[in-house]
Amino acid sequence: MTEKEIRERFWFRQILPEEAEQAVQIEQICFPPNEACPPEMMRQRVWEVPELFLVAVDRKTGKIAGFLNGIGTNEERFRDAFFTDSSLHEKNGKCVILCGLDVLPAYRRQGLARALVEEYSRSRRAEEKQRLVLTCLDSKVAMYEKMGFRDLGEAESDWGGEKWHEMERVLSVRGGSC
Repeated sequence: MTEKEIRERFWFRQILPEEAEQAVQIEQICFPPNEACPPEMMRQRVWEVPELFLVAVDRKTGKIAGFLNGIGTNEERFRDAFFTDSSLHEKNGKCVILCGLDVLPAYRRQGLARALVEEYSRSRRAEEKQRLVLTCLDSKVAMYEKMGFRDLGEAESDWGGEKWHEMERVLSVRGGSC
């Protein structure tokens, strides 16, 4: 889909508190049990850090088709505690640790994941954030590179018993690194 077609089909906005259960269900569909965010943690993130959730709502159904979420920090590197402890969120942090990019299977391979990343990047850049940082499995490195992320090598994460790559997307070089 073109960007125009995506914008006609989806509405991009911050998550609403009443959508926490949709986010939990989507996470359970998009990730295997060992990698999925625990339901209570997802609910907590929705309630405590809704401003760092971007949802794509299907205009026809009114339901969330996908979302991207994270927490702010001034830390340089990713650590697994970001997945499980939303109290680590620093509202004025210059980096955003991305905790998940979720797109329901029916909406995949249509450009929605890329659109979520682009819209999220625009929003965070406007807030003067400097970097987006994520971890992904080896099989997803090329996909994220196409979205403008740079592979920093093996992450210190062992979330879900997996080996992960740490990746970053630089949004702004002003003000130094986070």
